[in-house]
Amino acid sequence: MTEHAHTHTHTQHHPAAGPPAGEEFWDGRYAQSDRIWSGEPNAVLVHEVSAVAPGRALDLGCGEGGDAVWLARRGWTVTGTDISGVALGRAAQHAADAGVGERVSFARHDLTESFPEGEFDLVSACFLHNYGDFPRDAVLRRAAAAVAPGGTLLVVGHAGWAPWQEDREEAHFPTPEEVLAQLEPVTAGWEVLRAEETERVQAQPDGTPGHRTDNVVRVRRPA
Repeated sequence: MTEHAHTHTHTQHHPAAGPPAGEEFWDGRYAQSDRIWSGEPNAVLVHEVSAVAPGRALDLGCGEGGDAVWLARRGWTVTGTDISGVALGRAAQHAADAGVGERVSFARHDLTESFPEGEFDLVSACFLHNYGDFPRDAVLRRAAAAVAPGGTLLVVGHAGWAPWQEDREEAHFPTPEEVLAQLEPVTAGWEVLRAEETERVQAQPDGTPGHRTDNVVRVRRPA
């Protein structure tokens, strides 16, 4: 479900209300093309994690595996999850092609219903958005609960619709401060390493570069 650098434009209807979009919707979206995302890791993940000693990582909404493969190449043991079996099949193939298949495992999870077991030194939720009534705050609290002592939770999300997006359903994009407040029941006493807006360049549908704003929250659990 994550959004890495765009390579295609999608016209499929996005459910704006009711239950969150499920496996059928996301499988259909991924089936529109052989590859949706660029395969490159999210720039914020690279910036925030490059200097961190590798351990066990959990990539929530891993999509086609760009972040998971990057982490594995840097020595992390990675668990990648997504609601789409189509995306997970591609992610596993990309990991194998990159020579890191033994360092990455992929499992399907609808995060509204199930969650990977265990504790992780890094839990990454980059662009973990969904359509419909997706309980993102509850999912992020569960993500925080999966962080091992001394570990880090990284949450990256859109600050709003991209200026060039025409099909805009009514939606609320939490600010960094709102994300911190949503996490507070789990992360009270944790160190806030970053909580701010950041701007990045993303290709518009016509291929020209455009700018959009994201929110970044990174917190560390006490050892």
